[in-house]
Amino acid sequence: MSLANQIKSISYLKSSTAEAVRTVQDSSLPLFITQNGEVKIVVQDIREYERTQETLALLKILALGEDDVACGNKSSAEHTFKRVRSRAQR
Repeated sequence: MSLANQIKSISYLKSSTAEAVRTVQDSSLPLFITQNGEVKIVVQDIREYERTQETLALLKILALGEDDVACGNKSSAEHTFKRVRSRAQR
């Protein structure tokens, strides 16, 4: 993916907001908006934003799990499933 086509000035965003929204929705690619030649914001389709947030949440869960294992906080899958089933029955 070439980011060059996704970089637009804030003037473009001000004058062509509807077109910018269509572009982001149609391509699912973000627009990088510049001000004084420097990227200041990213405009992203809501579905892509939600996917990104879900991915970050899963990565955080994995990292926390790795930390638990490194600290010795672990149990067998069998034990874990028994505990989950027991809680679900309550």
